[in-house]
Amino acid sequence: MNRYERASQAWAVLAWADRHRQTMTYQQLGQATGMHTAGLGRVLEPIQDYCVARNLPPLTVLVVQKDTGLPGSGFSAAQAVQVATDQSKVFEYDWLKHGNPQVAGLENQAAPVVDETP
Repeated sequence: MNRYERASQAWAVLAWADRHRQTMTYQQLGQATGMHTAGLGRVLEPIQDYCVARNLPPLTVLVVQKDTGLPGSGFSAAQAVQVATDQSKVFEYDWLKHGNPQVAGLENQAAPVVDETP
């Protein structure tokens, strides 16, 4: 799997965490997706880029370090005050309605792919 395929998997887990108004540690995300925590920053980057390009709340703010409760250094706004504000914005947004952008959307920051079959 390439990093965009992994990012699409991570998106689904983060949307679930958002629905339950929860943050998760890098270790928890790794366990939920079967990925090594050391490579998660590279997997989260396409999600962060997608959110920036689409002017969406930063979904990746839900992934935090277990010792600090803050995102890692790769997150674009890792200051505690900004993180709390960003997490609130993420929790207010309906990520399940937005849909998973899938691999193509994350690669190109295109419109999300939403299955509209009944």
